[in-house]
Amino acid sequence: MEKILIIDDNNDICVLLERFLGKQKYKTASAQRGEEGLALLRRETFDLVICDFKLPDTDGLDMLRRIKVLSPATAVIIITGYSDVRIAVQALKYGAFDYVTKPLLPDEILYTIRGALDKKSSTPAKAAVLDEAPAGAAKAGKTAKTALAPDGKRFIFGKSRAAEQLQKHVELIAPTNMSVIITGETGTGKEFVANAIHLSSKRAEKPFVAIDCGALSKELAGSELFGHVKGAFTGAMSDKMGSFEYANGGTLFLDEIGNLSYENQIKLLRVLQERKIKRVGGNTDIGVDVRILCATNEDLRDAVRQGRFREDIFHRLNEFTVELPPLRERKADIMLFAEHFLELANRQLEKDVLGFDDEVRDKFKEYYWYGNLRELQNVVKRAVLLTQGDYVQVDVLPHEITSPTYITTDEAAGFVMDSVRPGSMPVMQQPTQGGNLKSVSESAERAAILKVLEKTGYNKTKAAEVLNIDRKTLYNKLKAYDIHL
Repeated sequence: MEKILIIDDNNDICVLLERFLGKQKYKTASAQRGEEGLALLRRETFDLVICDFKLPDTDGLDMLRRIKVLSPATAVIIITGYSDVRIAVQALKYGAFDYVTKPLLPDEILYTIRGALDKKSSTPAKAAVLDEAPAGAAKAGKTAKTALAPDGKRFIFGKSRAAEQLQKHVELIAPTNMSVIITGETGTGKEFVANAIHLSSKRAEKPFVAIDCGALSKELAGSELFGHVKGAFTGAMSDKMGSFEYANGGTLFLDEIGNLSYENQIKLLRVLQERKIKRVGGNTDIGVDVRILCATNEDLRDAVRQGRFREDIFHRLNEFTVELPPLRERKADIMLFAEHFLELANRQLEKDVLGFDDEVRDKFKEYYWYGNLRELQNVVKRAVLLTQGDYVQVDVLPHEITSPTYITTDEAAGFVMDSVRPGSMPVMQQPTQGGNLKSVSESAERAAILKVLEKTGYNKTKAAEVLNIDRKTLYNKLKAYDIHL
C-alpha cells in the first residue's frame, strides 16, 4: 500500500484528504506544521508528500528542499490557495511533481497523485537521488545523480537575490568551456560552486580534481600539478601522473590560485596556451583537455599590480568571474542553510532534532558570521550534539553567538589614538575620524593593528573589518611589521 503524507495547516483539508485517499486504498498520515511533517518523514518512508505552500512555520519551497534532502525519492505535490505562475515555476524547478491550486477537486487531485506515483515507480532510483544536492540542481539530471562531493557536503544556492544571481551565473557558465575565477571570503563555498559548475557541464561524467594551491610547497607543486618521471628529484622512485592528467577530459579546480609560485605560474600559462603538459624531469609533451576553475579570497588584480601574479595568466583565467557574497549579506539565506546543516548533523550524530527555537533564529540572523557557511555549519552541528529536546535552544549556542562583542570604528580610532599618545612615543600625525590606518605612521599603525587584534580575539577577518582594510592588506601588513600570530 502506497503511503502519502499530507502537510496542511487547515485541519479540515487534512481530514478530508485522509478520508478520500483512504477510500482509494492509500495509507495516509497528516501534519499541520512543516516541522511536524519533517519529523514524520524522519521516522517513516512516504511515497508522496502533499504539502500546502503557506504553512505557519515555513513555506512550500523551503519544505520542498528539505523533503528532497530527507527523502530524495519521495514525490512532492504543492497545493495552495494562490494561483501564482512564478511560484509554480519555482516549485517545479526545485523538484516538485506538480502544483495544484485550491479548491481541490477530487478527480483533479487523484489524477495528479496517480501521475506522481506512476512517475516515481517508473523512474530508476539512481536518477531520482538528489541527496542534499544544490537547490535548483535537480533541473539537470547529471547533477542530481552525481552531486556528492568528496566530503559528503552540499552547497545550497539559497533564496536571496544574491543567491538567485549566483544560480543564474552557474547555469549560464556551466555548459561552456570557459575558465572561471570564483571569488569570496573563506567559508563561502567556493569549492561547492566549482563542483556545481562541473556537475552541470558537459564534463560531468569526467573527473573533478580539486587542488589547494595554498597547501602545495614550492618544490612539490610542479609534481602535484604536472607529474614527474622517475629520478626527476630525490624521492621520485617512479613515474607519477599529475592533477592535469588525472583531470583529463574533466575539470581541474585550483583553490587559492594566488598562492601558486611564479615558476609554476609560467608552467600553468604554457598549459593554458598549448593544452600540453610536461612532467617534471620529462621531455615528452602530453596533451590534456581540462577545464580550469579557480578560486581566491584575495584580489588578483591587486596581486597583478604588485607583481605577485602574472597578468597574462590572470586574463586567460578570468574569462568569467563568479562572486560569492559573505553570509552576513544574505540574511534571507541564513536559516535555509541552518536547516540544511541541521539535517546533516542529525544524520551524522544520529539525532532527531526538529528545528530551532525562535530566539535561536533571531540570534543567527543578528550574528556577523565571520567564518560564513563553515562557521554556521560548525555552530549547528555543535548545537545539535548538545540539544536534549526537540528544538535547539539558545543555551547550547557558543558565547560569541549569544553575546557578541563587536568593535566599533570609534573604538578602533581610540586604539590608534592610544598608540600615538604622548609619553608612549613621539606624537605622529593624528588619525582622521573613523580610524583609517592610512592616516597614521608605520609605528602607530603597527601598534594599532596589535591592539585591534587583541581586542577581536586575534580574528583576522574581524580585525580587518574594524580597521577598514581588506584581509589581504592586513596579511601584508602583518608580514611587513613582522607580527607573528
